[in-house]
Amino acid sequence: MSDPRTLLIAGHGYLGAEAGRQARARGWEVAALSKSGDGESIACDLSDRGEVQALGGRVPPPGAILLSASSGRGGAAAYRAVFIDGSRHLREVFPDAHLVFVSSTSVYGQTGGETVDEDSPTEPDRETSRLLLEAEAQVLAGGGTVARLAGIYGPGRSVILKKFLAGEARIEDDGRRFLNQIHRDDAARALLHLASHPGWSRGEIYNVADCTPLHQGDCYRALADLFGRDLPPSGPRDTGRKRAWTHKQVSNAKLRATGWDPEFPSFLDAARAVAETLGT
Repeated sequence: MSDPRTLLIAGHGYLGAEAGRQARARGWEVAALSKSGDGESIACDLSDRGEVQALGGRVPPPGAILLSASSGRGGAAAYRAVFIDGSRHLREVFPDAHLVFVSSTSVYGQTGGETVDEDSPTEPDRETSRLLLEAEAQVLAGGGTVARLAGIYGPGRSVILKKFLAGEARIEDDGRRFLNQIHRDDAARALLHLASHPGWSRGEIYNVADCTPLHQGDCYRALADLFGRDLPPSGPRDTGRKRAWTHKQVSNAKLRATGWDPEFPSFLDAARAVAETLGT
C-alpha cells in the first residue's frame, strides 16, 4: 500500500534535487533516482525495464512520482528512451502512483507573439518536442499529470544573465520576441503542489511559467539599468536554439487558479540574486 506522502523523484538533477529538498522539508519521505547514482540517489536507467522493475524491492511504494529526468542534451533517441519508455516503465512498476511528468512549453510552436494556454494548438517543428507530446499523451492516458515548464533559471543557472554579463548577448531582430521563464524554486513548488492534489490534477496539463513574459529587448534594457552595463548590440535571430525559435506568451492562469503563485513573478525580481551565484 502506497503512502500519499511518499515521493519518488525520477531525475535528481537541477530541478529534481530542489523538489526533493522542498518535499523533505514538508515531511515527505523521498527516494530519488538518477542514471549514474550519487550519494542522494539510486542509479537507474529509466529506459531499461529491468532496472526500473528492480526498484520494486528497493524503494517504498510511492504515492507520487515526479518524472523530472533530463535527456542529457541528447536527440530524438534520448527523448524516446527517457520520456516515452521511462514514463511507461514507471507506470508499469508503480501503477497506483500519481505520475507528474515534467514537459516543456517548447511544445507550443507559435511565432506570432500570441498568448498560449493549455488548450492552444501544439504544433512544434522540432522532433524532440513532438516526442514530448507523445510522452504527455501516454502519461495523461494513464491518469497522470503534465507540467509544461518554461525556461528554468535560478541559483547558478541563467543563460540570459551569463551571456549578458559576459558581453555575449545579442538582441535578436527588433527585440520583440517574448522570453518565458520560471525560477527553479517556483517550479519545484509547482510540481509538489500538483503531486499533492491528484484529485483535481490527474489527467490535466498545467503551464508552469512566471507571470511576466518579457520582450527580449525590454529584458536586456532592464538588465543594463540594473547592472550599469551597456545594452547588447542587435543581431540576427538564433534559429539554432535548443528549444527552437518561438515568439509567444505562456499563460500560467490555470495553475494559479489552483492556489499556486510564484515567489518570483518576473525574471527581473530574481536577476540580481541569481547573478551573484554565477561566478562571472
